[in-house]
Amino acid sequence: MIKIGQIGIGHNHGAAKMQTLRKFPELFEIVGIAPENDAWLQKRGGLTAYRGLPVLTEDALLAQCDAVLVETEIGRLTETAQKCVDAGKHILMDKPANGTLEQFRKLLDTAKEKQLVVQIGYMYRYNPAVLQLLDWIKDGKLGEIYSIHAEMSACDPDSYRNWLSQFPGAGMFIFGSHLLDLVVRILGKPQNAQSFYTKTDKNGLSMQDQGLAVLTYPKAMARIFSSCVEVNGYGRRQLVVCGSKGTVSILPMERPTLMTYSDLDIATHHHLDHKIEIPVESLSAECRYDLEVQSFYDYVTGKTKNPWTYEHDYAVQETLIQLVGGTYERPAD
Repeated sequence: MIKIGQIGIGHNHGAAKMQTLRKFPELFEIVGIAPENDAWLQKRGGLTAYRGLPVLTEDALLAQCDAVLVETEIGRLTETAQKCVDAGKHILMDKPANGTLEQFRKLLDTAKEKQLVVQIGYMYRYNPAVLQLLDWIKDGKLGEIYSIHAEMSACDPDSYRNWLSQFPGAGMFIFGSHLLDLVVRILGKPQNAQSFYTKTDKNGLSMQDQGLAVLTYPKAMARIFSSCVEVNGYGRRQLVVCGSKGTVSILPMERPTLMTYSDLDIATHHHLDHKIEIPVESLSAECRYDLEVQSFYDYVTGKTKNPWTYEHDYAVQETLIQLVGGTYERPAD
């Protein structure tokens, strides 16, 4: 059993991650939470996920645990994670990392030197259809990968769009990073990366509410699109991977998940839509993070090795900073 605590409750995924941890008492002993400050404690401390848990200082929490769920506001993620690995703790750190690339490099180098698990909270890593896709790519079922098309959009309320506007690249930083994580896993770090943004000025709010990233490789290309003004954008969240032997489409990606596959034997005519549906589990909202935390337990205990390496995480962050045109620093208190 792993003793684990949560530092920060300001991240939008924090409560759901803690609720998930509490589903597995045979894996995790939860020592408590350490909110960023009294303001966050008053705002979110009463959520069901945190009820009955001791409220501790960061130092008191670190003294009692083996691992930490890092769920601060995005502007505090990297510095908090660094404090945890300096104290010798494994971390499940939510995304995306903030701060400079040098700060993120230091975090990863410290963890690697101390042989600590760093798991970044990119949730689609553990989507059942994505896991099936990654297995097929590894086995060569799709052949040489030629292209990837990925989208993660929604039609967000103005209040949420205003919150997104503080980040470089807005939705590309928050949502596109999920997809970039998968692209880099499949194709590696790109040779070139460019991004394009538009402002719709919807309801008088001027922000980068649509973004397109284009990543190029010697023989492949990937496109990542994110919009926060797309009607039914959630229903069109997708990952399409095309190779020399076959194509996989995951659309929508969750609730429900629909996966299709086609190869040269199925697609017998180049001007017709020929594919088969692949049965995959469609996770409910309550189960979205189950495999993520179970995998974290396996990585920490040595049952399995984390396939998302330090080098992978660095390549994702380096490319993300390039695409959004800068870093996100911690706002002044």
